[in-house]
Amino acid sequence: MSSDTAADATYCTHTDYTEGDAATDLPATGEGSDGLAADVWEALHDVDDPEMPVSIVDLGLIYGVDVDESGDVRVDMTLTYTGCPARDMLTETVEERVAAVDGVESVDLRMVWAPDWSIEMVTEDGREQLREFGLSI
Repeated sequence: MSSDTAADATYCTHTDYTEGDAATDLPATGEGSDGLAADVWEALHDVDDPEMPVSIVDLGLIYGVDVDESGDVRVDMTLTYTGCPARDMLTETVEERVAAVDGVESVDLRMVWAPDWSIEMVTEDGREQLREFGLSI
């Protein structure tokens, strides 16, 4: 994308865009996490998408979780598209569930848009759940 294109881009006014490096190694699932990070990932696995019975982790909406020694947690999350009508409900639920994890002192939920979400972000478990729900992947 040229700088002219970026300058002309129109962004959703209801979305806080986060600058920074694009997420890599997706889908992120928390596999191999331990301690408080594992507990945070477990809480995120329990949050289902409001339109289908699949966790937001298995849908590939969580790009990363960072936990420091003080219990401060940063969650990098995306949505299937920037105008998602469930945005507020999902972000509030994620913040509440993570904050409820024993040992978490604060939650910083960052909405990120790089890379764009795509069906390739869905885990194998998520794909199976979507098929059971009646969607063809």
